[in-house]
Amino acid sequence: MKIGVPKEIKNHEYRVGLTPESAREFIARGHSVLVETQAGVGIGASDEDYVAIGAKIAPTAEDVFANSTMIIKVKEPLADERKRLTPDHILYTYLHLAPDPEQTKDLLASGTTCIAYETVTDRHGGLPLLKPMSQVAGRLAIQCGASALEKNEGGRGVLLGGVPGVHPGNVLVIGGGVVGFNAAQMAVGMHAEVTILDRNTDVLDRLDAHFEGRAKIIYSTKATLEQALSEADLVVGAVLVPGAAAPKLVTREMLSLMKPGAVMVDVAIDQGGCFETSHATTHDNPTYIVDDIVHYCVANMPGAVARTSTYALNNATLIHGLRIADKGWKAALQADPHLAAGLNVWNGKITCAPVAESLSMEILSVPLADALT
Repeated sequence: MKIGVPKEIKNHEYRVGLTPESAREFIARGHSVLVETQAGVGIGASDEDYVAIGAKIAPTAEDVFANSTMIIKVKEPLADERKRLTPDHILYTYLHLAPDPEQTKDLLASGTTCIAYETVTDRHGGLPLLKPMSQVAGRLAIQCGASALEKNEGGRGVLLGGVPGVHPGNVLVIGGGVVGFNAAQMAVGMHAEVTILDRNTDVLDRLDAHFEGRAKIIYSTKATLEQALSEADLVVGAVLVPGAAAPKLVTREMLSLMKPGAVMVDVAIDQGGCFETSHATTHDNPTYIVDDIVHYCVANMPGAVARTSTYALNNATLIHGLRIADKGWKAALQADPHLAAGLNVWNGKITCAPVAESLSMEILSVPLADALT
């Protein structure tokens, strides 16, 4: 199969779909890899590094799309990239379609087969291709939130860890999944006061056993959420409904409960955000203020630590990418229902129920297993 790796063009997105090491795995199996020039520079991988393992370098993105069958990216294709997609392409990347009707319409019109990292599942019910970026984003949420709390950034002027004789900052993590767990780990490590809210009692038990009293583990209700918001210096939104738009758990009215200069980091922004006042921002201009509350809503947070993020992502995506290349996408999905869960768009139809429901759009009318035969 002809594998294409274009350079990412989203604002301050430095990750790349394949590292040289991952590209080498495809080539070792008889596939070809075409990489847009400078695509790997953000992770310290030069064109020469790709050539050394047998890849070829293309001068433009147009060349990559025109001469490849499977396009491997990191972020969702932007409008200019979507124009280059055809029914002959397989697109393997993060898509986050639920809050993005324009992207969805363009992908449907393109006829491209679109396999989204974020909805591929595993036998435990997890999201293994989303997990590494959730780990990165959860940890970054505390790092970025701590910076936004500085007075010169519009925050309260609170040091999360405090100092002897002064109270540490108070961190609220809404959601105890992968993002929330990693955020809480970082916050606890910085010696902040940490509260985690969740409604899954099994998650609460697991968090309680792990943190052993170093974090408050609370069942989430409107009352406990409002109380925790009133005490928080930093709030991390870490909720996820796989494939669907994130629920708006913190309303604008609730901001009045919070301390002026408190910070909210919405890690769910890729799925539309879990705060009513959230809208996507960029690394160029990451924060804005609503009702005296600082909002950090960067939609590609892991791009800031591109080398770490790319290698972590490739560790998860490589095995499925190789199966798609080796078997062809239909046979690969037929053989693995967990990979099949990643198919979001095919033949001009939405194939992922949460996406269709979130966008009030039509879903494929026949069972996917029947369509793939």
